[in-house]
Amino acid sequence: MNQLNSLILEGNITREPEYKETPHGYKVCRIPLAVNHYYKNNDGQGVEEVSYFDVEVFGKMAEYCQTRTEKGRGMRVVGRLKQDRWKTTDGKNASRISIVAEHIEFKPHLEKKGESKDELNDIAAATEAAAAEEATF
Repeated sequence: MNQLNSLILEGNITREPEYKETPHGYKVCRIPLAVNHYYKNNDGQGVEEVSYFDVEVFGKMAEYCQTRTEKGRGMRVVGRLKQDRWKTTDGKNASRISIVAEHIEFKPHLEKKGESKDELNDIAAATEAAAAEEATF
């Protein structure tokens, strides 16, 4: 039986995602995500803490992300943690923890000059419908 390994993150994409295809034709997308956390310290001053994560997306969700992801866009991820381990060239143990996405949602684009709120709402509705149809396993 699998033990519990589940998380939800919401943040912003920090740079353009990396898209790859394995030798067997399987699509993989790695999305760098920044998550902000705000709190007050003992002196009552606001503190901003930023954490950076690599989100891995596979298969049809990776294909979907290829058309939707861009730097700065907000994204919510439901997934699990995965640890990769290997030996470096000098024989030392190394590891990296990433997040494997099981469900993703994109936040609507921020309004740009020349775009109306109705157009943005249409884009957001289309994005949510497409995500529900194509990106959920």
